[in-house]
Amino acid sequence: MTEAVTETNNFQLHEKDTGSADIQVAQLTSRINHLTEHLGAHKKDFSTRRGLLKLVARRRKLLDYLKRKNVERYQNVLKGLKLRR
Repeated sequence: MTEAVTETNNFQLHEKDTGSADIQVAQLTSRINHLTEHLGAHKKDFSTRRGLLKLVARRRKLLDYLKRKNVERYQNVLKGLKLRR
């Protein structure tokens, strides 16, 4: 849990930033990674798989928004979270 907190701190725009697209993408990525590990051990857990796909879609929408609004921040998020695009 502390890894996720320090990971999101890297993307804060200011000290009290908790809801910017950068932060949301970092938090979703942390949850996606956790669920991916879970599904590696529990291959037939289809409800978790559905939740994972919904999270991936939400992250994709946030990244598309960020790319439209500020390409520099978009590139920093991709590089910081080691996401392919």
